[in-house]
Amino acid sequence: MSTHTTEPTGSSEPAEGAERHGGLPLAALLALATAVFVTSLTETLPAGVLPAMSADLGVGESAMGQSVTVYAIGTAVTAIPLSAATAGWRRKRLLLTAMAGFAAANTVTAVSTDYSLTMAARFVAGVAAGLAWALLAGYARRLAPAHLQGRAIAIVMTGIPVALSLGVPAGTFLGEVLGWRVTFTLMTVLAVALLGWIAAGVPDQPGQRRGAAGRVPVLRVLTVPGVTPILLVTLVFVLAHTILYTYIATFLDGLGMGGSTDLVLLVFGVASLAGIWFVGARIDRRLRALTLASALLVAVSAALLAVPADSPALVYAAVALWGLGWGGAPTLLQTAVTDAGGDSADAAQAALVTLWNAAMAGGGVAGGVLLDHLGTGSLPWSVLLLLIPVVVVVALGQGFPTGGER
Repeated sequence: MSTHTTEPTGSSEPAEGAERHGGLPLAALLALATAVFVTSLTETLPAGVLPAMSADLGVGESAMGQSVTVYAIGTAVTAIPLSAATAGWRRKRLLLTAMAGFAAANTVTAVSTDYSLTMAARFVAGVAAGLAWALLAGYARRLAPAHLQGRAIAIVMTGIPVALSLGVPAGTFLGEVLGWRVTFTLMTVLAVALLGWIAAGVPDQPGQRRGAAGRVPVLRVLTVPGVTPILLVTLVFVLAHTILYTYIATFLDGLGMGGSTDLVLLVFGVASLAGIWFVGARIDRRLRALTLASALLVAVSAALLAVPADSPALVYAAVALWGLGWGGAPTLLQTAVTDAGGDSADAAQAALVTLWNAAMAGGGVAGGVLLDHLGTGSLPWSVLLLLIPVVVVVALGQGFPTGGER
């Protein structure tokens, strides 16, 4: 099986600096990584300051927790139509629009004293995330030489584990010391600074020309060979991960380790950084093997957590394996779907973003149902069962080429 590596029509050339030096435009890629950091941290930050937000806005913590869900819904329901509507926009203009949306949404969140207004702002932030996520991986590829495109995506995706391992703990600490509103205000400041960085330091790329042969409607991309298996893997893998990650504090509390949640998440985040570094160095040659290893590591972690054991060391080891496996997963899945999508790469990315966020929202709901009816012990078992079809589909290889096929 062969996969296409052509970028959307009109934008197959790498960035000028990358082409001249045969390397990567690091400053531009780091700006895109910061955009990923902003989207990931904006999504997860309420979890760290939930009690203060709920008390300030006069609602229960469960109601306030839906601020994360409504963000995911905003992304899931708008990524595909907005991607189609803005397919012809120049990439820098579109990314600047998305980051401006984050600045506006976080500003409203910071000053709002009304729960409904806060939730509306969170939905807008999710919409901005849908715009950003649908273009970031493709943008990164276009800024890099063909033989380094996977590594470019890996650099950009470091924003996710950095947000989880450093951003959320730092935001939680600042929220406790200075108040949650200050934390969201700082997110606005970061977004505004990033707007300047993108405007000054990221090379522009064109969108897709109207009527171009490669411009395929988003939903029709499902008929492109290899795309549907990758989207299926994405949906189930993210669902499995989210079921346990969303309720990790509750799960740890059931093990008597509730006071160590921050340290456990730090171990997860550091291991994720190691995982994405390892993937970034090898993704252009070993896409299928790395994706299979990613799923297997998370499955082994779930198996270890599913076994009743009064051993904090075992929990930390399992979480480290989980981080190693999950850290590179976004890069692997986005690279796979972009390769398979070929000229329809942006449309394939929009479909992936939609399913990713649908899985996140579904994971929160499914995890809650499991928690209420079967207890915390059911969470790792559900992860293990869900990863069986993931491993099978990846091993069969459609959409996940070996090194020689990329």
